Amino acid sequence: MPPRADCTADSAGGLTFDVSDHGSPAPASLVLVDRAAGEEVRLPLTPMGDGRLRASLPISVGLPEGRWDAYVQVSGEDPARLVPGLNDLRSLVDRAPSGSRGYVAVRIPYATKHGNLTVRSWLRTPHAEAGDLAVTDGELTVKGRVYGTEFTAKAHAEIRSRATSGPVLRGELTVDGTEFALRIGYDELSEGHWDLWLRPAGEDGPEVRLARLLDDIADKKPIFAYPAVTVPAGGRELTAEPYYTGDNDLAIEVHAGV
Repeated sequence: MPPRADCTADSAGGLTFDVSDHGSPAPASLVLVDRAAGEEVRLPLTPMGDGRLRASLPISVGLPEGRWDAYVQVSGEDPARLVPGLNDLRSLVDRAPSGSRGYVAVRIPYATKHGNLTVRSWLRTPHAEAGDLAVTDGELTVKGRVYGTEFTAKAHAEIRSRATSGPVLRGELTVDGTEFALRIGYDELSEGHWDLWLRPAGEDGPEVRLARLLDDIADKKPIFAYPAVTVPAGGRELTAEPYYTGDNDLAIEVHAGV
């Protein structure tokens, strides 16, 4: 039976892993491996006296953005893939970081399609968190908040076509402190995929991708669904609908047909 890990998230965004004891007096480590780059982060596993071993991943330990597969490795042995046990991620729901670090770090453990334990990590410097989305009368309004930056008088929003040499449009942006509302008229968009960005300080400041990260859902694309709207376009009809990408970034798809 493969080793199992229970995961608990704290309000700062850190994770604790409680791993079933490997039954050996040899020291063990929890190993996180970046699926794309192969980079490793090793965390010591400490006996808890109740048949479990514990490793902590505080928010202060760097974990670059990506998917990190979880293993347990006993000294002198090959790493063994971990499977998920119980996840307590309640503290991640409606989490609101202070933004004082200048970045937002998010780690969400989840079960892969093969039943293994992986941690999805995001590290955004700065970050624009998408909140409520409203679709009315052929337009989309996104409300949210920025972290690690401030709006200036030059602030604006950009709706960028993903097509090669595609246009960059301006959305209607209103701000109140760190909060914002972005209105996008679907009739301004042509067929294709459009990514949403903020420029809080204008052209000379950071480019900030709109995303929804501050909850306990690792992959929002198959879970969050929004109304599709029919848009007249040059004698035919297009359908526009917002969606979250595989990285939980907010985008709009405009396509022919319903």
